[in-house]
Amino acid sequence: MIRFVRWIVRLEFNIWRSLLWWIVRRKPGAGPGTRTFTYARELGPLIGVFIFVSTLEFVVVHLLLPWETIRLVLDIVSLWGLLWMCGLLASMRVYPHLVGEDGLRVRHGFHVDLPIPWDAIADVRAQRGRVAAKGNVVSEDGVLSVPALRQTRVTVKLQEPTNVGGAQVTEVRLYADDPKGFVAAARERIGSQALLTGTQR
Repeated sequence: MIRFVRWIVRLEFNIWRSLLWWIVRRKPGAGPGTRTFTYARELGPLIGVFIFVSTLEFVVVHLLLPWETIRLVLDIVSLWGLLWMCGLLASMRVYPHLVGEDGLRVRHGFHVDLPIPWDAIADVRAQRGRVAAKGNVVSEDGVLSVPALRQTRVTVKLQEPTNVGGAQVTEVRLYADDPKGFVAAARERIGSQALLTGTQR
């Protein structure tokens, strides 16, 4: 029970923090020289529908209920739900995938943050895929997937079985709105790292 309460508190905190960071246009981890890549193009419209319905519900409840106390309570609940959905969408905007100096960071909102160092990566390619199971992270047969609506668009081949997100995998698949741009940025970094270390990929 205590663990569940902690999970709820942490979830609420991250939702509201994401909303705040969206408002102030901050993207944690995206420092100088780091490229950011979004993944909310497929999910955004779906969440947008929920936001629209929540807004409509808020207005209808406020206008139609004649009992002031009940109306006030439901207004507060509806407003909380509306802002919560905005915070969920915000989390996908402020936590994009990162291509930086140290490696890739594959992310999905505040739930998923998987760092992969460059020396662990053999290749990055644009490749369409689908995931059978639901979830923000799906691990199956040595492949770790971070999909959007069960779709992936980028495949990261690893040099050898590597611990990523608590699973030993040889491949990481993810969804990016701009898979070609993501791959180009990653390969440029891989090439730079190879020159620095004197190795050939």
